[in-house]
Amino acid sequence: MLRGRWIGVLLLCLLVAGVFAWLGQWQLERAIDTDPPPAGQTEQVQQLTDVVEPGEYLPEPLVGQRVETSGRWIPEDFIVVSSRFNDDVPGYWVTGQLRVAERTSIAVAIGWTPDRETADAAVRELEADADGSEVEVTGRVISDEGPRVPPHSAPEQLDRMSPAALLSRWHDIEQLHVYRPYLASTTASAGLVDISSPAPEEMSPVNWLNVFYAVEWAIFAGFAFYLWYRLAKDAWEREVEEFEDALGRETT
Repeated sequence: MLRGRWIGVLLLCLLVAGVFAWLGQWQLERAIDTDPPPAGQTEQVQQLTDVVEPGEYLPEPLVGQRVETSGRWIPEDFIVVSSRFNDDVPGYWVTGQLRVAERTSIAVAIGWTPDRETADAAVRELEADADGSEVEVTGRVISDEGPRVPPHSAPEQLDRMSPAALLSRWHDIEQLHVYRPYLASTTASAGLVDISSPAPEEMSPVNWLNVFYAVEWAIFAGFAFYLWYRLAKDAWEREVEEFEDALGRETT
């Protein structure tokens, strides 16, 4: 091990192990959130514009954040979305386009009902009451579920809460800015039931996947030293065998 060749190999292994150690430290720095959101932050009502801007994705720590906003309903854009569950009971949501600024809208889930007839009746009532007056809406802001192609047997059916899919059916959308997430209203109207939307679970400040990667890099660093030891020992064992073979031939 003290020969120049193996000292050179050791220096190379030290370099490799140093790189692995740096990578492990880099993973650890990202594994622990040193500035996690305070407990209960999602339950403190904030202004919608302070949480997310139109066209932007909702940051993960803010999914389920309670917000408030105001606007006016667009009369023809109350749409029923199926496959909605309230405390494990299947049903429907009635959604609407809330115009929160001159050319800015957000999709709002207004309320839930277990049957389609009630949902359709709520749509008619909401359309009749949408006189352009301003309304206040409080609820949880939730990420877009993504659109899904409806079945051929029911091309008008929507079973995903997707602002992108709703936008394709809205009116007055020229140069309209739309929020990517949607708003699940806290209080229902038009004979609908309040949407069950409990507070999201508090996120752990530790990302265990990054911790696992950091441990892997530490193991790789240790393996670099083991590799050097194993190679040096194998070379030593070969020399011992060659020496014993030569000694045996001389004896015979």
